[in-house]
Amino acid sequence: MIKRYLSTLLLGIVTLSHGYLAHAGAIDEAVRRGVLKVGTNPAYVPFEMTDKKGRIVGFEIDLLREMSKALGVKLELVSVPYTELIPGLLASRFDLIGSGMTVTQERNLTLNFSDSFIIVGQTVLLNPRLADRVQSIEDLNEAGYRIVAADGTTGEAAAKRFLGTARLRSFPTPEEGVRQVVEGKADAFVHDAPYNLIAIAKPQNSALLVLEQPFTYEPLAFGVKKGDYDSLNWINHFLNQVAQDGTYDRLHDKWFKDSDWMAEVDW
Repeated sequence: MIKRYLSTLLLGIVTLSHGYLAHAGAIDEAVRRGVLKVGTNPAYVPFEMTDKKGRIVGFEIDLLREMSKALGVKLELVSVPYTELIPGLLASRFDLIGSGMTVTQERNLTLNFSDSFIIVGQTVLLNPRLADRVQSIEDLNEAGYRIVAADGTTGEAAAKRFLGTARLRSFPTPEEGVRQVVEGKADAFVHDAPYNLIAIAKPQNSALLVLEQPFTYEPLAFGVKKGDYDSLNWINHFLNQVAQDGTYDRLHDKWFKDSDWMAEVDW
């Protein structure tokens, strides 16, 4: 009887252990694997982008490197188009999304977000011929204006929401959207403020005008599968730790205050 009881108890422990592993969170799986796989679209300066050596670099990438270091694992960046980030996560192509993703109610129905690591907002780049005609986002909401945005971004969503009367076209990358305005094929480009401010520092974009006042409030965060609360707990504690020990400020200054990195980036 005792032998049978012990056998039953052991079987229960093994079954419970297998069940735990089957439901292990993304962070636990990364530790087990020895690699943290992160889906990203390296087209969001200065958060994630490609340097002249073909490496993906940026502010968010540095945060992810610190995260993988804290986990004791290697970081593997999986580059995909922005519109494939959520499908890729749901298909388990990577453990989490680290790609300048804004927390929205719609996205939150599909995945869970960590605490925000930065707040941004949408701004507008204008063709210089509109200098005397457009002073605010409201001025652009007319049928004659041609607005461009990056496909699948909150810039695109904001343009649809605030500029519904204007004509909107979307492009796969923000660089293509900016180029449309520079070449006079569009009147305005809507995108996140950090990107727009850096974009006009490029010589070919220097003639563009900026409506600098953000007209949306957008927290950026890491995304994981719904229900993965263990991973959220770890990531949130990590973000709190780097905020307290000075790591966050050091990385923020590197990408948002210094400009040395611009010479190394191909964008």
